[in-house]
Amino acid sequence: MPQSLFDVGLQNGEIAVNKRAWIVSSAAVLLLAGIALSAYRLWGGGENSLRQTLLAILPVKASAVAYANFAELRQSPFAAELYAWVPRPQQVDADYAEFLRDTGFDYERDLNQVAIATFPRGQDTILFAVADGRFDQKRIVAYASQSGTRENRNGLQIFSVAVNGTPHKISFTFLRKDRIVLTDDPSLAALLAESPQSEDAKEWRQRFERLAGSPVFAVIRQDAATGSALASRAPGGLQSPQLSALLDQLQWITLAGKPEGDRLRIVAEGECSTDGTARQLSDLLNGVLVLAQAGLNGPKTRQQLDPQAREAYLEMLKGADVSRLDRGETKSVRLVFDVTPKFLAAARTAVPVVPVAPVIPAPKARPDKTQSRK
Repeated sequence: MPQSLFDVGLQNGEIAVNKRAWIVSSAAVLLLAGIALSAYRLWGGGENSLRQTLLAILPVKASAVAYANFAELRQSPFAAELYAWVPRPQQVDADYAEFLRDTGFDYERDLNQVAIATFPRGQDTILFAVADGRFDQKRIVAYASQSGTRENRNGLQIFSVAVNGTPHKISFTFLRKDRIVLTDDPSLAALLAESPQSEDAKEWRQRFERLAGSPVFAVIRQDAATGSALASRAPGGLQSPQLSALLDQLQWITLAGKPEGDRLRIVAEGECSTDGTARQLSDLLNGVLVLAQAGLNGPKTRQQLDPQAREAYLEMLKGADVSRLDRGETKSVRLVFDVTPKFLAAARTAVPVVPVAPVIPAPKARPDKTQSRK
């Protein structure tokens, strides 16, 4: 019976060496592949990589950014509570119904994650959004082509459609079959060509990395008008000139939400350059929490407010926490509180008016005992 080539080589003592070399080489390749796979999962893969890629597309000149991972939010028990709480329109808008019929896209079902940026352009505010989801590209393109225009810019097919009842247009393009970018700025191609390596881009990335564990968040790059606008929209006694002045001194404001069971944990943070501002804002917020609890326990509020609603507001206030963080160049104040199903139910009624926010005197110079945190 003839011997195989392997048997012949083995008898000559040649293949044995080659076999050992092959085993060593294969083991080395497998080891390197394992290291590369682990590194990809740790630093460059999965959900974090998708989010980072999405956020990197946003214009670096943005004044505010909002992000939501709907695919993750849909899996949380809190999402069901929130969905049941949000008022539903009795009749679907005719234009939206037509869009659903012609494109097959329903954001409640098909949208996975979205990042939205706004930035000023003269007297207007420009909106820019990038979204991942299940898109029927052919049907969406056909829908846009009925009343819009198409042009090729930098290798991209850009579509522009008029916004019903206005002179404005929305431009959009597909970056891939499951990713779409749209804006009401006429220069979509120029916005996509901006360099992501600028100093502004690094500033945004730092805030995004801090919020990596939150499926929904907003980041505001501060100017004086933003602080005053936020304070003016605060309910009741929170509309304080002192609060407005302190918010105007913040350089960045972040809001993040993370579902925890049937509740949503909200973390709000304001960054400033001086410890005095951070200390005053921290003292003011702590004073507001104390006064708000006292107001809810007052006899007038007890008579006017539903007992269950009052209990829900008290639960949120008692669980709220104000802290200060020192990151070296910036000082921050962080406010943490939970939005519960009881709070959502209470929010259907009128929001109670809390006492006027306290006036906190300017702090005297004293050693800062705040611990440094990331």
